[in-house]
Amino acid sequence: MEDLQEFKKKKNNGNRKRKSQSHSNTGNTDRRSNTLTFPLLMAAALSHSHTNTNTHTVVKDCLTKFLSHPIQPHEATCILSLCPLLLRSKSPHIATLTAQFVGAVSLLSFEMNHQVVSDFHTLKALISSIPTSRKAVSMAACDGLLDICSTCLGRQRLLHFSALETLMFAFLEVQGSSTLISLSTGDDVNIASLRIGFQKGELPVLLLNAAIIFINTCNIEQLRNIPSKLSECFSVSLKEVWREAHKKMINSDILGAGQGMNLYFSNITISDLAESIFRLSINVDQFPALMSSNIVERRIFWSSEDDFKHFILNQWEVLPCFVRRFSSASLEVDEIFTSFMQSLCLKDSFPLVLSSILQDLISCLPIDSDELDILNFLMEVRYKLGCPLINEQDIRVLRTDNQFKQEVHFFQENSDSCRVKTPHVLCLDDMLKCQEAYNDGYTVALRGMEFRFERVALIVDRLASIFGQPSAGANLYLTPPNSQGLARHYDDHCVFVCQIFGSKQWKIFSQPNGQLPRLYDPCNILNNETIDDTRDCYNFFLNEGDVLYIPRGCPHEACTHYDKQDGSVGFSLHLTLGVEVEPPFEWEGFMHIALFCWNRTQHHSHPSLKSLSGILNVMSTRLLHIVIGLIGNSDPAFRKACLVAASSSQSNTNSWLDQCQRTIFSYLINKISRELRFQEALKSVEAAIERNEDPFQQIKWLRYLNQERESVEGHDWDLDWDVGSTEIKDIFAVYVEYKEMAERVFMDVKSKFCNEVSYDDVTANYKLLHEKFEEVRKQYMNGMLSLHSI
Repeated sequence: MEDLQEFKKKKNNGNRKRKSQSHSNTGNTDRRSNTLTFPLLMAAALSHSHTNTNTHTVVKDCLTKFLSHPIQPHEATCILSLCPLLLRSKSPHIATLTAQFVGAVSLLSFEMNHQVVSDFHTLKALISSIPTSRKAVSMAACDGLLDICSTCLGRQRLLHFSALETLMFAFLEVQGSSTLISLSTGDDVNIASLRIGFQKGELPVLLLNAAIIFINTCNIEQLRNIPSKLSECFSVSLKEVWREAHKKMINSDILGAGQGMNLYFSNITISDLAESIFRLSINVDQFPALMSSNIVERRIFWSSEDDFKHFILNQWEVLPCFVRRFSSASLEVDEIFTSFMQSLCLKDSFPLVLSSILQDLISCLPIDSDELDILNFLMEVRYKLGCPLINEQDIRVLRTDNQFKQEVHFFQENSDSCRVKTPHVLCLDDMLKCQEAYNDGYTVALRGMEFRFERVALIVDRLASIFGQPSAGANLYLTPPNSQGLARHYDDHCVFVCQIFGSKQWKIFSQPNGQLPRLYDPCNILNNETIDDTRDCYNFFLNEGDVLYIPRGCPHEACTHYDKQDGSVGFSLHLTLGVEVEPPFEWEGFMHIALFCWNRTQHHSHPSLKSLSGILNVMSTRLLHIVIGLIGNSDPAFRKACLVAASSSQSNTNSWLDQCQRTIFSYLINKISRELRFQEALKSVEAAIERNEDPFQQIKWLRYLNQERESVEGHDWDLDWDVGSTEIKDIFAVYVEYKEMAERVFMDVKSKFCNEVSYDDVTANYKLLHEKFEEVRKQYMNGMLSLHSI
């Protein structure tokens, strides 16, 4: 948020009409006159409730006099004590002038702002002046609130006194039926920074502006405290505005400077509005019970528990799996895609309305993989939220050249036209070109479908829970006849291909090596790689309703064929449901959690880093984390997805699946017990320190397991995963100096860990971390879905 001076500048640029204050030098005479006026003002205030016209006139004259000259802090302090009484005046003019005075004082300085927000009675009186039939009073009170909220303290105090709820109620009462708006350029060329102008009265605009500021200031708990019905009704109103703003933005219907003088332009931008809608939705219950949970399982993967068990034990992350469409009698299981297909329109006309579908979508800005604070994410994308689709982030338009087997990107010329690549935001003309590109053989690939369509969100939510992951994803691929979109490649996540319309030929190769690719590690595109003839190759032809599972790391490619005689539609439309295994939820991650939790229970008080024994114990535990990572780089079992948090509707799944997880855990513990790797781990840490890197960067996410940070002698380095590189270097130097002793301590730590760690103790902490990741990803999904539900 802007500071006081920046807020003043921004406020003055708006169209809010407020009586101007003269800041000319009036000299000591006027200041003495103001001071002498105070006793008269006090006397008038004490009798202002009476209908005496002369008394009202005196009070109005006094307030006008104060507002017409530069306000002095010592005078403001005196007048503020009368403001609660004056704000409740039966005279609209007196109440209006008083609200203007409170606002003007709050903008004088941080000190005066602090004094205003510390006055409980004045704040309550000002807030209670908003929902009134006296329009001038409401406007002045709302204007005063906007002035007070120029500081963070002011915003928080007003939130504490329920200013937001008051503003929301007041706006819903006076908003009117018209939602016609206009957009105008602001100080920023970013499309999401376009200012919104309204063809409404000034009061609704003021109320909406203030409410959005407060919504975008709330923390999670404050958002939860907004009455659900009020939040729901206000969200509906915001989405009406958002619908019109989005339409104007896509059509580039933007007014230039000096245009739209008859409109009420506020400081509300596209991104401000989008953020408010996002925030109001993050705590909403995830999904209504639109389908039975086991329908997703039976439709996509298996028809019985034995099928699921066979899949997990023999094919999951190992071999492709092909599931034919169910018989026509099993219509219930096809229902999960029905509403999604209907939202895209009939299959025969789908490609013809591609550009209109793209116009309804906005960019789903990426959230960091280890981000566990949704408000921190919103802070980072504050000036980008709500913008149209971004090329190569939300959408890819590409085809594979048959001769060279390389991908050709439709918008590549635009992206390579300058040295510094800037995000290519698709305008309306680009969306129309996507239609042309499709006709020329290009595949249109849309990412993040779970953030754009509620039914897809329901499917991936269930998919994630089946495999015990915090989230899953969904991409859509529309490929024209006789064409190939993506070139041969492999993914860093497992994929379930669900054929929606048409048909497609798939070729899948076995994994190049036994090691699964890790999420976010660079993937090698295999455009020019010659596949070894001895490598297993699988061919599948998918028709509508078929599902194909492709393990991560398996190279694959797909193309469409068009045979007019078979009566097919020619093109292919399929969804890929991706199970992305975050590093904490691999088995290696589970072992890091196991070590972390075991170490936390070893000491009633952690060893001091000021003693040699403390350094050796702490560093040995850290070094064991490095060893676990080194073993994980060579043993495929450590990279496998951990299914400890998996849930299934099948009645007996938990028993055999739980036993399976315990068996894997025992294998990994034995592996760690047998491996030494002390010297290798030392060299790994030493090399990282020489590069001025944090050797423990890959497991920084362990800090989320700390519920309460403890401190031993001022600092507990063993629990603080944000320790600086200099401190790590110093501690490591001491550790290496006593290398032989350190190795003995390391072996003792490893032996105790492997003998004492408990699977059941680890699972509780693992599921706690899983819930934290899951909560933020569902909040993100809720927010994005709310912006697409227009």
